[in-house]
Amino acid sequence: MSRPVFRQSSGQINVTFPLETSYAATTTIVNGRHHSFDHRKHLALDRVMRQLDRLVGLQNVKDFVYEIYAWLYITQCRRELGLKASHQTLHMVFKGHPGTGKTTVARILGKLFQEMGVLSKGHLVEVERADLVGEYIGHTAQKTRDLVRKALGGILFIDEAYSLARGGSKDFGKEAVDCLVKAMEDHKDEFVLILAGYPSEMDYFLRSNPGLPSRFPIQLEFKNYTVHELLSIAEIMVEDREYQLSPQAKQKIKQLLYDQMREKNNNFSNARFVRNLIEKAIREHAVRLLHHSYNTKDDLMILSAQDIVAFEQNQ
Repeated sequence: MSRPVFRQSSGQINVTFPLETSYAATTTIVNGRHHSFDHRKHLALDRVMRQLDRLVGLQNVKDFVYEIYAWLYITQCRRELGLKASHQTLHMVFKGHPGTGKTTVARILGKLFQEMGVLSKGHLVEVERADLVGEYIGHTAQKTRDLVRKALGGILFIDEAYSLARGGSKDFGKEAVDCLVKAMEDHKDEFVLILAGYPSEMDYFLRSNPGLPSRFPIQLEFKNYTVHELLSIAEIMVEDREYQLSPQAKQKIKQLLYDQMREKNNNFSNARFVRNLIEKAIREHAVRLLHHSYNTKDDLMILSAQDIVAFEQNQ
């Protein structure tokens, strides 16, 4: 990101940006409105928004990232001029079902925070209950402290965090939570803690410890994808691998998605299901071509409904 340079002359403050040669506007949608920004001035924002634009849906999450960048940037500008720079806690709760993009967004945020000087490294350390909770008294605290140290300068992402409260007051999960709360004080501004999990379970988890909600002022909801969005995700995955879906394959995937949503209800794994489906279809496509001669480049690229059926039969 080009850092602003402030010059004061005749009572006026002028803001310029080094190496700026021309205005190149990038437009993004935030809170339902179109916003333009000069991507040459805001390279960090431009990189992040390009990554987020590759993600289907998640408009509320994209809005939040845009707002966070704006706050960080303007805070830097205020600090340059000697104005008070407000402080906001960046520890977060991500609520959503598996396969809704929580880990991907956490990784993008880490890189943004690193570019903006909030975090020194911006890496992501992804853990779950088994990584934190030990088998005897004192073991949990040691394991948790070790993981916090590993995450310093980046993001500690705890998936299915609500499982830390499942065992009651005598469970070692409570010890892990207490250790994390202490680490948030001892290493203030040195790392960002993100707790993630199913929406209802995360709400219960936060209510179980009165001190937690105030420590996580940012709570983002990752909504389940619609069938249309999941089909778009499938097409992006296929395109990235230089394959194509036949019209019949698209229709078969759409029907599979409807069936999964109806059968699995809230336990549907969203984009993970789609990824597994595409990867299985590609393997089936390879087996099919191995046993039958192929004549064209299209034969090597097009996934058929037959390739999708093989995945359905394994469900």
